[in-house]
Amino acid sequence: MRKILFLLLLGAVTAYGQSPSTHQHQFRDAEKWAHVFDDPKRDEWQKPHQVIQALKLAPDAVVADVGAGTGYFSVRLATMLPKGKVYAVDVEPDMVKHLAERAKRDGRKNMQAVQGAPDDAKLPEKVDLILFVDVHHHIEEREQYFRKLRASLKPGGRVAIIDFRLDSREGPPRAARIAPEKVKAELKSAGYSLAEEHGFLPNQYFLIFKP
Repeated sequence: MRKILFLLLLGAVTAYGQSPSTHQHQFRDAEKWAHVFDDPKRDEWQKPHQVIQALKLAPDAVVADVGAGTGYFSVRLATMLPKGKVYAVDVEPDMVKHLAERAKRDGRKNMQAVQGAPDDAKLPEKVDLILFVDVHHHIEEREQYFRKLRASLKPGGRVAIIDFRLDSREGPPRAARIAPEKVKAELKSAGYSLAEEHGFLPNQYFLIFKP
């Protein structure tokens, strides 16, 4: 039952814009959703350790995980960057509360929960990397959003986008997905260029952009 629920909800929930004004998703019980989003079986295809290694982050990097959900990537980033800082951003207040409590409970002093908005990540400082995992298809007015986001990047900063391929068995309905070619076009219009593209994820594309 848990696996079925996970497959149905992962693409719609583990994302920035989990409950934007145009959506009706409600995820106020973060503890319940944690059993779905942090299911160890996800590691098999999400490959979080390999993803973080591919990002080639400096030991003291400042990273924003936008659409952090219950902290699947945020906690791993904080663990692998003990000298760095991780901003775990979400728009759902209960998720933000859960993230703050999880950071305190796990002793992740370098992880800070941030209450974002559908049109603004509201990062408290400039960062080296902004990570979006299964988030891009939830953001409205994407060109405007990413153009504004450039101001939150340090010199040499990057934006990494991971989302479901059109032919993936996992993720949201096909109609809700965005092809990687469209993502590249949108980011180009917002003032970015493609810096890297990784193909090791079985269900998702993995794109890295620089302004």
